[in-house]
Amino acid sequence: MTDGGPDPLDPLDLRIESRNQRRSAGRLWQLLRRSTRLVWAAGRLLFVGLLVVQVVAALVLAGQVLVVEAFLTAVLDLGPGEGVPQGLVLATLALAGLMAAAALLDSVRGSMSRYLGESVARRTYQDVLDAATGVSLRYFESAAFYDRLQRVEGSATTRPFQVTQALLGIVGGLTATVGVGAVLVGIHPALLPLLLLGGLPMILTNRRESRLEFGFTVDQTPHQRQRFYLGYLLTARDEAKEVRAFDLGPPLRARFDTLYGRYLADLARHLRRRMALSTAGNLGAAVVLTGTLLVLVWLIGEGSVSVAEAGAAIVAIRMLQSQVQALLRGMQSIFEAGLFLQDVDQFLELGAAAHGEEAGAPAPESFAEIVVDDVHFGYPGSTSEALRGVDVRIRRGQVVALVGENGSGKTTLAKILAGLYDPTSGAVRWDGRDTREYSRVSVRERVAVIFQDFVRYAFTARENISVGRHTVEPDDGRVAEAAGRAGAAGFLESLPKGYDTILSRLFKGGRDLSGGQWQRVAIARAFYRDAQLMILDEPTAALDPRAESALYESLRAVLAGRTAVFISHRFSSVRSADVIYVLDQGRVVEAGSHEELMAREGRYAELFRLQAAAYLEDPGVAQPR
Repeated sequence: MTDGGPDPLDPLDLRIESRNQRRSAGRLWQLLRRSTRLVWAAGRLLFVGLLVVQVVAALVLAGQVLVVEAFLTAVLDLGPGEGVPQGLVLATLALAGLMAAAALLDSVRGSMSRYLGESVARRTYQDVLDAATGVSLRYFESAAFYDRLQRVEGSATTRPFQVTQALLGIVGGLTATVGVGAVLVGIHPALLPLLLLGGLPMILTNRRESRLEFGFTVDQTPHQRQRFYLGYLLTARDEAKEVRAFDLGPPLRARFDTLYGRYLADLARHLRRRMALSTAGNLGAAVVLTGTLLVLVWLIGEGSVSVAEAGAAIVAIRMLQSQVQALLRGMQSIFEAGLFLQDVDQFLELGAAAHGEEAGAPAPESFAEIVVDDVHFGYPGSTSEALRGVDVRIRRGQVVALVGENGSGKTTLAKILAGLYDPTSGAVRWDGRDTREYSRVSVRERVAVIFQDFVRYAFTARENISVGRHTVEPDDGRVAEAAGRAGAAGFLESLPKGYDTILSRLFKGGRDLSGGQWQRVAIARAFYRDAQLMILDEPTAALDPRAESALYESLRAVLAGRTAVFISHRFSSVRSADVIYVLDQGRVVEAGSHEELMAREGRYAELFRLQAAAYLEDPGVAQPR
């Protein structure tokens, strides 16, 4: 995804692509192969078992037609007072047994297909989650990406089950069609081709229905995301206090109702169009069926078909019609699901492409110097650059501060240093080597970054800290050490279950922490990572002045020689940094120590005095010590 270029996730392109897809035998074969591989990978033994059940169920249907013919023949041959012949009893028992077997097989098939469908959904959703966590962070700046992500999340959990059911339905429909069709041909060869013609109208309408469904889903995705977001605001725990403080429930609910009303209106129009197509297809099939039955009546009148054979033929026609319709429904489901699964496949390709883009040699375990060389960066869809020719030099063991007003580019620069973004132009070099030559995963493994909006996981305290280095088993000693260095050990150990306490009231036995306590847990997470470079974005924003002062006074000691880059709006906090970089509108406008920058009487000195004036009675005091 590049700035100013076409959006590869454009919904219009998806709709055009779906309309251009030809419904050919080759495409059906391609979709069947893809579906079979998907189902086979999810549960091959269960898949084989279901195929066996489908074949047996189809043979049972064919057997029922034969038994019905034998039953009717025995009944018609029965004379008054002759008693019940053995053949009629056997035919009756056989018919009852086959009907019971059909019901049992249908029950077994339902349970097995449900479990297999869930297994397929799980496998597909795992792939979607891997792709979503593997793509570059820049994709999350695109609304179209969010639309596709939500759409494929739904497709990954529902469409594979649809594919599974359709694929098994096709196998069962084909087997039953062959078996019952053979019996019908044995009664009279003209009946089968006439009946199969009844499927043609449905074939013609099913394709249009599939395209309508896919287009409707694509069109509705942005509105559905807005509706889900409003539902989240109305029910989420963290948002609940503000919703009540400002009495936002009624207006948010009204917006939710409006969006839902529009959706229902659109859905009604969509369903009317699908119903019209379905009605046309079924009426066409009914006309052909009527013609087939009239032919059967004519054959009876001509003496070509006996009464018993006619009865069996009617049963066979009814069975065969349902199997042909099931076969066509399965094909329609495959085609329809194929559009959605192709959408999923294209999303997964983003993850595969991202993996290739971020591949490279392992990054070195440590560095002597990091150089940010003329770095430019613009967010996707933005007309201006967030960074415009930034130059920064960071030596091992230094504490470097980034300061500046909101929107100056500090956090963006931190993300680039952390390997979360690649520069649009320019480079970040470790000991002279461009970090884009390294695997980005390995670069990120050498960095511990805690942003101001860090995640508060509803996990245990131990897990909240140990996620800082999830690739190894949690080490209780390291967890306690990291908590101690961050000043979090005291309040975590006093929790009901200590480090095993869940840090959220969302789950039973959980406890809440204050904002400042959570900030210390986040800092402990960074310490636990034990990385050579630590990036702290507003690490003391939620701390009181005493705690903030204590943290910065101990920063060099707890870093133990590691390199740190921290961002702060509080200029009093950065005075002890080795180098302070002042950013303004995406550029570095000043750099130096606190004393050097104050002596220059530039941007830093101006901002420092503005903050100092807010705390001092005498605003003329320039450099409080």
